[in-house]
Amino acid sequence: MTAPLLLQELAEPAAQRRGIRLLLLRDDLAHPELPGNKWRKLKYNLLAARAEGYNSLLTFGGAYSNHLTAVAAAGRLHSFRTIGVVRGELHSPLNPTLARATADGMALRYLDRNSYRRKHEPDFLAALLRETGPAYVVPEGGSNALALPGCAELVTELAAQTSFDALCVACGTGGTLAGLLTGLGGKQQTVGVAALKGGDFLKADINTLTQAATGTTYTNWSLQTDYHFGGYASFSPELMAFIRQFQERHGILLDPIYTSKLLFGVLDLLEQDYFAEGSTVVAVHTGGLQGWQGFRQRFAARSTWWPDLY
Repeated sequence: MTAPLLLQELAEPAAQRRGIRLLLLRDDLAHPELPGNKWRKLKYNLLAARAEGYNSLLTFGGAYSNHLTAVAAAGRLHSFRTIGVVRGELHSPLNPTLARATADGMALRYLDRNSYRRKHEPDFLAALLRETGPAYVVPEGGSNALALPGCAELVTELAAQTSFDALCVACGTGGTLAGLLTGLGGKQQTVGVAALKGGDFLKADINTLTQAATGTTYTNWSLQTDYHFGGYASFSPELMAFIRQFQERHGILLDPIYTSKLLFGVLDLLEQDYFAEGSTVVAVHTGGLQGWQGFRQRFAARSTWWPDLY
């Protein structure tokens, strides 16, 4: 069960100078245990798994993956056995992300990085499933054709509350942005902010996803690749300062991997007059706050400020 969307207006000078209404869509509050885009991407995959007779889910992710914790929680909530294939070496003791996944019942397996790169190969995947038993496979990040309709529903829910001209979202694997594009149907402007370094490849991935889902390649979107702050597992004092200042201004905590980069990018684009004067711009808070636990574990000595939540 999901809660109604909450929209919060952000009084930012960069928007006010241009008469732009800047809204933050709090999708991180929509589902009590599966916040943000993770539930949306899993929704129709879970229905397909059930319809196809599977009682197990198998998926992939890094050791600090939001996706792994989301699949584990979904398995517990919807009575699926879950298997998480983790990139890299065995973690002992488990980091906070993997500990949470196992507490929700996920069985963990580890693959060295070379083997992990083969996860898309049919023969490799078949051999893995022979070891684990039959399972419905959810790709890393949850981004496949069935992820898109769940994300597209956000557009319908948003349009029922307000009119808008641009919709902005952080991008990891591109599935959420692809889903929003199918929901918008080529209308409003869409901006993706890549969270990882060298994210240009996402453009082709997003087009592939929308083609598979709707047979359409959309042109009403852009991918911003200059706001990665070094990539997924990088620490940036500048970004940490931005997160702290944003929370002080608005009372909203952003995560250090996705939504902080999104809002930093959106505010910078506003300064550059990227959005039309007088328009309404909506940025999506997709959750990911569990990532603070692992981020702090890795970088505790690098900062004097950490959010109170963790």
